[in-house]
Amino acid sequence: MRLRSLGVALAATAALITLPTIQPPVAVAADANLSQGRTATASSNENAGTPAPYAVDGDTGTRWSSAATDDQWLQVDLGTGATITQVVVNWEAAYGKDYKIQSSSDGSTWTDLRTVTGGDGGTDTLAVSGQGRYVRLQGVHRATQWGYSVWEFQVFGTTGGTQPGNCSTVNSAQGKTASASSTENAGTLASAAFDGSDSTRWSSQASDPQWLSVDLGSSQDICGIDLNWEAAYGKDFQIQASADGQNWNTLKTVTGATGGRASYDVSGTGRHVRVLGTARGTAYGYSLWEFAVRTTSGGTGGPVQGGGDLGPNVIVVDPSTPNLQQRFDQVFAQQETAQFGSGRYQFLLKPGTYNGINAQLGFYTSISGLGLNPDDTQINGDITVDAGWFNGNATQNFWRSAENLAITPSNGTDRWAVAQAAPFRRIHVKGGLNLAPNGYGWASGGYIADSKIDGTVGPYSQQQWYTRDSSVGGWTNGVWNMTFTGVQGAPATNFDTGPYTTLDTTPISREKPFLYLDGNDYKVFVPAKRTNARGVSWPANAGTSLPLSQFYVVKPGATAATINTALAQGLNLLFTPGVYHLDQTINVTRADTVVLGLGLATIVPDGGVDALHVADVDGVRLAGFLIDAGAARSDTLLQIGPAGAAADHSANPTTMQDVFIRIGGAGPGLATDSVVVNSDDVVIDHTWIWRADHGEGVGWETNRADYGLRVNGDDVLATGLFVEHFNKYDVVWSGERGRTIFFQNEKAYDVPNAAAITHDGIVGWAAYKVADTVAVHEAWGLGSYCNFTSDPSIVQRHGFQVPVKSGVKMHNLQVISLGGKGQYAHVINDTGAPTSGTDTVPSKVTSFP
Repeated sequence: MRLRSLGVALAATAALITLPTIQPPVAVAADANLSQGRTATASSNENAGTPAPYAVDGDTGTRWSSAATDDQWLQVDLGTGATITQVVVNWEAAYGKDYKIQSSSDGSTWTDLRTVTGGDGGTDTLAVSGQGRYVRLQGVHRATQWGYSVWEFQVFGTTGGTQPGNCSTVNSAQGKTASASSTENAGTLASAAFDGSDSTRWSSQASDPQWLSVDLGSSQDICGIDLNWEAAYGKDFQIQASADGQNWNTLKTVTGATGGRASYDVSGTGRHVRVLGTARGTAYGYSLWEFAVRTTSGGTGGPVQGGGDLGPNVIVVDPSTPNLQQRFDQVFAQQETAQFGSGRYQFLLKPGTYNGINAQLGFYTSISGLGLNPDDTQINGDITVDAGWFNGNATQNFWRSAENLAITPSNGTDRWAVAQAAPFRRIHVKGGLNLAPNGYGWASGGYIADSKIDGTVGPYSQQQWYTRDSSVGGWTNGVWNMTFTGVQGAPATNFDTGPYTTLDTTPISREKPFLYLDGNDYKVFVPAKRTNARGVSWPANAGTSLPLSQFYVVKPGATAATINTALAQGLNLLFTPGVYHLDQTINVTRADTVVLGLGLATIVPDGGVDALHVADVDGVRLAGFLIDAGAARSDTLLQIGPAGAAADHSANPTTMQDVFIRIGGAGPGLATDSVVVNSDDVVIDHTWIWRADHGEGVGWETNRADYGLRVNGDDVLATGLFVEHFNKYDVVWSGERGRTIFFQNEKAYDVPNAAAITHDGIVGWAAYKVADTVAVHEAWGLGSYCNFTSDPSIVQRHGFQVPVKSGVKMHNLQVISLGGKGQYAHVINDTGAPTSGTDTVPSKVTSFP
């Protein structure tokens, strides 16, 4: 656009002329000119010398011009669906004063991308956001007595959008915000028709008319509607769309319907879609199990909106919530034994004091306070994990979490009897903490960070545990491996005759991001990096707060395409509880992106794609989710940095916290590599990378995964590393100056025989392998256990294998035979006594070399 002088602008204002909003030119280096040379058409041509194709020929000496009336248009067919980011109009002297830029998937139904009023000719560079195959300049008012005349009409963007006529099978309405004219009762809410379940429903009052509406979050091209009626169906109804939720266009009128499942082809554009019932088929109201909306973009049309509600599986409560104990009990009853089920739940407790509560946590259930500090949310009661479901054995109490709360236990001691993947973060226990199940059966945890336990922690039957940057009133005992860094009150190192490895500080740490309430607004707090930390990070809380509007709130039914669109727009990701199947890799390319999960949100890559890739950029935060391998083999489930990454991220490292990996168990899963870290300076803080030894789809080849963790980047730190049961090396560390503080491992149970794991003349792949090329590496508090149930005669050469160099230092290692099912010949390389017998007595090496 021509930029007017201040005097001209003031004069124009005085004359009540509306000026367009002037946008600075937008860089298009990453986007191509999609319109040049494409097929162009127009409502009219002034003469044979000014046809529409001249506006897209790349020649500013030729032009299109129209007849001398206002309602004229010029459009270009891009040849394929595209994401459109910018339009440039180079006007001849006969310019448009008022006009619109529009897009369409079919050349018939148009969506406004930009409206210009009071244009002044010249070159208009317009930032837009939309999708379509066709782009149109729609004239509204001319600025001269002549028609509209354009030297060049340029459309910039990227191809790969939806092909015209391709109606996605994805339900773009699932998990989106719903409303209705009425509901029959509190158990038949509008949201139930969009939750993806055929066992929940919306129903209305018994009168006509009634309506049910969904907000898709952005304007989209709507091509299909699927209705699943309950017995109380609509006989006559209309399917409508709206841009604003107020003014509705009818896409389809249905009369004489008979209920059941019905699908309708429609064509229209809108953000809001509704069914307007005009005549019921029964004496009851209208009732829908599910209302699905299909779009040409599979839910990715238009920009992805940040913020919004937290979806159907987040339960937000306050101290006045009625029947709160019943809510906890209902979820626990469902999740107590659902080790490989699909239910995912997050309890969020608003600040306040909760009296007489016992929140028992089953599988895939998380509980968190919504204060900025743990003491903002006080529970006078308990948060309990026990093992009654498994006859007092807590070795399978996986996948649950507690965070950002204060607990005053009802009997003075809280019970948290967990196994792997069950973090206890940012908790203030005003009493003691018991880590063993009732009856003191086996337990195989565990992890505590940024927590304050005023009383004594009693591990009792816990095999191993890692505690970081916390304070404890005391620590009574432990079985094999109790490791502490930066813990006030931790026991002194005693690994010769005891289980303890204690470092005074943690070299680098940064606490996990968390959701909290600032007044009535949800925000995510992103803690700052600490060096040589000791004790908790709160209440000082160094870090930054991000509003929820900067997050795409991912809900069940979201597609990988939408997720990647949100990331490309610069949004962070907040995965709400659910299971997300992906047909393409999630690509995180922006520095400081936060990917945060609630309620053990689970990502499943389908068709052999990788689940998640992170570029070699600063400060990405990955936290709080589970990646579950799909039935088709993925090359790498999680990759941090591309191969050859070499950028320095020491000032602002990427962190991976409470990110868990599973291959098999919930069904067959396959991967070559589970996690590959190529970037430098990454901090891995609590992960469990697990090839399943039980559940569905389990077998030496059925859920084959060769490697658990491969570290190629330099200066990588792992604190709380749990990796188990891989077909080859569980950990391979090839980067320089790597450090591990606490490592827990079991070798694969299902090795068919010694020949299956013999390589390079060695029986058994080491649990933890440092590459021969590495000059500097250090690790503390490591354990590997064998339980060769398929062939107990196997004798594994060693648990750990490292090059013998002065810069490679290993502290406090042990190997253990579980019940005599297989043995180790050595602990590390050819050093350390062999295990023997059935008494699970560790063989230890306190320092190597």
